[in-house]
Amino acid sequence: MSRTVHVPYDLEQDEDGVWCAHAQLRPGVGAHGDGPDPESAVADLRVALTALIEEFGFPNELTLEVA
Repeated sequence: MSRTVHVPYDLEQDEDGVWCAHAQLRPGVGAHGDGPDPESAVADLRVALTALIEEFGFPNELTLEVA
């Protein structure tokens, strides 16, 4: 089954110049990715989130339209 999951994330560069991406799939279940540039960090985060979804299942999600 294919499903789209929207996961907000934070992206920052540490003091050594490494880019770090962080996201929380659900309370107590988060993932991190890192890399030499923002795109690499997000790609690494995507791999980690995919593994978490395989282990813990899809998070409950609600879509809202805000005017």
